Amino acid sequence: MSEYTVEFAGTGESIEVSDTQTILNACLEEGIAQEYSCRVGMCLACSARILEGEVTQPAARGLTDEEAEEYALTCMARPQSDLTLDRGAYPPSIEDAVGADADPGTDDAATADD
Repeated sequence: MSEYTVEFAGTGESIEVSDTQTILNACLEEGIAQEYSCRVGMCLACSARILEGEVTQPAARGLTDEEAEEYALTCMARPQSDLTLDRGAYPPSIEDAVGADADPGTDDAATADD
């Protein structure tokens, strides 16, 4: 078992996380406020952009293979090296979905006004 330092960009917070522990569980144990919801790798609430380092997250079903290279779902991700993460950074798939919902020019918005 190895331990790695996980730093959170822009917060000054860092924790030690075992390679057998999820980053989210370590955050909760240390009292670090990390967003989460489903805890099963689907909702993306706990996502963070990987600025430095590597994780393993085979059960992160909410991410595409490409997104899993750049983003960690902290509820599933286990460190494989020291890490720097940008919490609250969401992958393009969720950003696109949120942007589409908020766009008043979509067909859904036009229908709602009828």
